[in-house]
Amino acid sequence: MRTSSPRGPQDHHDTHGAPMTDTLTDTKQTALDFYDLAFVQQNPTAAAEKFFGDEGYIQHNPQAPDGAEGFVAAISGLFGAFPDFKAEIKRVIVQDDLAVIHHRTQLNAEDNGSAVVDIFRVSNGKIVEHWDVVQPIPTEAQNDNTMF
Repeated sequence: MRTSSPRGPQDHHDTHGAPMTDTLTDTKQTALDFYDLAFVQQNPTAAAEKFFGDEGYIQHNPQAPDGAEGFVAAISGLFGAFPDFKAEIKRVIVQDDLAVIHHRTQLNAEDNGSAVVDIFRVSNGKIVEHWDVVQPIPTEAQNDNTMF
């Protein structure tokens, strides 16, 4: 089952009501469009072709290689192993050329899921760099708060 990713506010205002600059809006939209194509629509090949530029793709996750080919191989392998993978965006934060997507992923219906933070650096409308932090969602917690 796939979950659609949310789009930002149509009036492009930040959380304090101030208008977002075009650069911040573009950075946010590029990251959301990339995420949607790669992870919600599960088409990492098309996402890499559309959103990786001549600058290359720098990957900071030690379990994934740099470059478009490495990205496509890793994410295609994930979807091959877990065809019921789904992702749900909870929030997006943008600063300068960085877009941070906080989301929940589930490998299958039995999986409790993970809280994930992906950080994308955007340059000239292309995704050029990526960091991530992944934390499994526990079945029991010491408080009543969710991870989102």
